[in-house]
Amino acid sequence: QHTYVVIMAGGVGTRFWPFSRQTYPKQFHDVLGIGRTMLQMTFDRLADICPPENVYIVTSQEYYALTKQQLPQLSDHQILLEPSRRNTAPCIGYACYKIAARDPEANIIVTPADHLILKEKEFTDRVKVALQATAESDILVTLGITPTRPDTGYGYIQFDGLAEKEVKRVKTFTEKPHLELAQAFLESGDYVWNAGIFVWNARSIRKAF
Repeated sequence: QHTYVVIMAGGVGTRFWPFSRQTYPKQFHDVLGIGRTMLQMTFDRLADICPPENVYIVTSQEYYALTKQQLPQLSDHQILLEPSRRNTAPCIGYACYKIAARDPEANIIVTPADHLILKEKEFTDRVKVALQATAESDILVTLGITPTRPDTGYGYIQFDGLAEKEVKRVKTFTEKPHLELAQAFLESGDYVWNAGIFVWNARSIRKAF
């Protein structure tokens, strides 16, 4: 009952232009042609982890109608409308302070609305491991993706490869390295792509802010 989800859905999707436009960005599109938009798929993906009344959407005022149309089961207080776009940190802070006011013991998952995750069972298993860790300790957990190529378009996380625990300590973050550095990261074996998905409890994120 203390698990909450924050779905960040305020982006304008400029990299997907012209498919994604400011008036109708990609998170509100049925990208795969399966009858569910990326926002709806993100909501569905976390249904086994969090009750629907504990899900919060953070978006822009102009996307309120789209959000309500696609997730009609949400109450108005679950749709948080940012007065202006200030990127990820203020979006997270806004939502987490709202949740902490409701439940100081909250354990919170923060995820973008526009991720494609095909191995959903594996994903939810990883999230449950993170939730267990943040329920027991005041830590900030970020999910990493095992890299398959030296991609220069992603951020990289270096972790403590010697730690035997499933949740490992982060050493460094590197944002979009050049190709030679990305190749070195891949060969080292202790780097993952930064998924931009986070798990923490209300106490730890307030302390961090």
